[in-house]
Amino acid sequence: MARGRTQFNCTACGALSPKWAGQCPECGAWNTMEEAVAAPAATSGRGPRGQYAGDGGARSLVDVDLGEDPRHRTGLDELDRVLGGGLVQGGVVLLGGDPGIGKSTLLLQTMANLAQQGGALYVTGEESLRQVAMRASRLGVSTDNLQVAAETCVESILAVAGRERPRVMVIDSIQTIFTEQLQSAPGSVAQVRESAALLVRHAKQSGTALFLVGHVTKDGQLAGPRVLEHMVDTVLYFESEGGSRFRLLRAVKNRFGAANELGVFAMDDAGLKEVRNPSSIFLSRHEEAVSGSVVMVTREGSRPLLVELQSLVAETTLSNPRRVTVGMDQNRLSMLLAVLHRHGGVFTADQDVFINVVGGVRVTETASDLPVLLAVLSSLRDRAVPQQTVVFGEVGLAGEIRPVPNGEERLREAAKHGFRRAIVPKKNAPRGGRPFEGLEVLPVQRLGDAIDAAFE
Repeated sequence: MARGRTQFNCTACGALSPKWAGQCPECGAWNTMEEAVAAPAATSGRGPRGQYAGDGGARSLVDVDLGEDPRHRTGLDELDRVLGGGLVQGGVVLLGGDPGIGKSTLLLQTMANLAQQGGALYVTGEESLRQVAMRASRLGVSTDNLQVAAETCVESILAVAGRERPRVMVIDSIQTIFTEQLQSAPGSVAQVRESAALLVRHAKQSGTALFLVGHVTKDGQLAGPRVLEHMVDTVLYFESEGGSRFRLLRAVKNRFGAANELGVFAMDDAGLKEVRNPSSIFLSRHEEAVSGSVVMVTREGSRPLLVELQSLVAETTLSNPRRVTVGMDQNRLSMLLAVLHRHGGVFTADQDVFINVVGGVRVTETASDLPVLLAVLSSLRDRAVPQQTVVFGEVGLAGEIRPVPNGEERLREAAKHGFRRAIVPKKNAPRGGRPFEGLEVLPVQRLGDAIDAAFE
C-alpha cells in the first residue's frame, strides 16, 4: 500500500504545514508541530466543507421562521441562564473543565430532564453503558426516554443520530472521537478538528442541539486546537476552588446570549444542585465588624452578586514589599495603592498587601476599586468598616470616584440582603431620595469623601 501524504499540525493553534518546523509559523509556539496523515476532503452530496444550510440559496432574513419556541429549556435554571435562556436548535455548546469537576454529571442530569420531552441521545466515548447506568442510578434521575450509545467513531455516531433523530445530543468527550477519514490516533489535532467539524455540520443541517465535552490542559485551557472554540456557538467552563463543593459555570463565548454569564451549583452525593441565591455563599456574615473586610456588589453577566473582599496589610521585612491578589488583577492593586498614597495620604510602600476575593470569584470590573482601597485602609488602621455597609465604585488616577454600570440594580441587590448603608459614586446615587426601603445611600465624589464616609 502506498504511503499516504503527511502534513504537520500545530497543537496550539491548529495551523497546517507541509513540513516540520521547530516553531509554528502562525502562532509562534515552539515544538508544537505534530505529524498527521493528510486525507482528501470527503466528496458527499452535501456541498463544500463548512456549508451548513444545505440549500445553497439566499433569502431575506425576515422570512426565516424562528418557530414557536426556538430554545429548549434544560430543566436547570442556572444552566439556562448561562446559555442565554436555553438551548438553541442547531446550536453547538463546548463544555470544558478539570477532571472530576462534574461535567458528565451535569450533562446526564440535563439529558434526563430533556428526555422527558423526547429526542435525547447521550453518546459516551469514555464509559461503558453499564457505568453510565450506574451513575444515573446514583444521581436518582429518570432515564426512561434517554437513548445512550457507547461509540467513538464519528461516522457510526452520525448513523445512529440519523436513525434516532434526537433534538439534543451529547458527545462525551470530543477527545475520544475519531473519524475513519484520517489515520492519526484519536485525540490528535487532526482528529479532534475533523470530528468536531463533522458533528457541527450535522447539528446545523439537522437542527440538533449538540453538547461537546472537552478536556483541559494543566493551564486550564481546552485541549486540542484553538480553532475548536471558533467552530462552536457557545464555550462554557466549569470552575471550582480546591476542596470546595461549589461549582461555577461560566460562559466565555455565546453567540445566543451574554458572555461572562455565571451559573452556580453545589455538588453533593445526589449530583449537582442549583444555588438560587449565590450571594449567600460569597458572604461570611461575621458576628461583629472585623478590620480588612468590605462587601461589594459585582456583576457577572446579567446577575448582581454580593462579594466580600478581604485585605491584610502587614509591615514587611523585604526591600520590595509584596502585592499578592487572589481573584483580581495584581497590577491594578499596585495602581490603586499609588492613588491611595497620592490622594488619600496613606503610605503603604513599607507594607505587604494581600487581597482575597472570598468564594473563588474572579472580579475583573472596575467597581472593585473603591472596596479594595477601603479594605486596605481598614486593615492598615485596624478599624472595621461598619457592618451592613456595601461599597462599589471606580477610582480614577486623579482621585475621583467614577460611576459604574447598573448602579440601581446593585443597590436593589444590597437592599434585598438587608444592608443598611451603601457608599457609591455620586452619579450612581438614586434620584429623588431613598427609593430602597431601609438602605441609606451615601454618594461620594472624591477618595477623601469615601474614606470619611466609611470611617466616620
